[in-house]
Amino acid sequence: MLRYLLSFLLIIAVHGLVAQSTAELDSRNGFKDIRLGTRADSVKGARLRKEFTIRDNVYPSQTYVVDHPDYASIGDVKVRSVELGAYRNLIETITLITEKDPRLMRALENLFGAATYDARNNRYFWRGESIILTYQSHAKKDLLLEYRSLLIPHMMSEDRRGKIDKIADDF
Repeated sequence: MLRYLLSFLLIIAVHGLVAQSTAELDSRNGFKDIRLGTRADSVKGARLRKEFTIRDNVYPSQTYVVDHPDYASIGDVKVRSVELGAYRNLIETITLITEKDPRLMRALENLFGAATYDARNNRYFWRGESIILTYQSHAKKDLLLEYRSLLIPHMMSEDRRGKIDKIADDF
């Protein structure tokens, strides 16, 4: 009986740790001081690379390249590039390409808990309520970290529905 009680308490404790890790991911909501859902042109060192319209979107999307010394490293790990994907000038994705370093994965697991492995796409990910962080190999000596907002795609679909409703009202 005591063994079952201890097992139950251990399961409850592990569940509590997992819940805290996704809350930490949501509270950070991005990389350093770059936050998902904020204006992309307000990020230090951001410069517009291109503007394009994705099929069926109402408003154009933008890609920004960020070049600022604040984002040049994560601890001792060098960050090779930082890119922002934006919709209506609101940051939807933050893409980092870093040097391969196992300390990076250990640090992420300490912050956000154990990652989930996606065998189909060969990557690890952490999922919060409003954000997904993916970790995958990018090249022989590089890693790709991507923070993706789950709220901006909802905004995109609402804009599409609004466009369809506007067309329907013209009939």
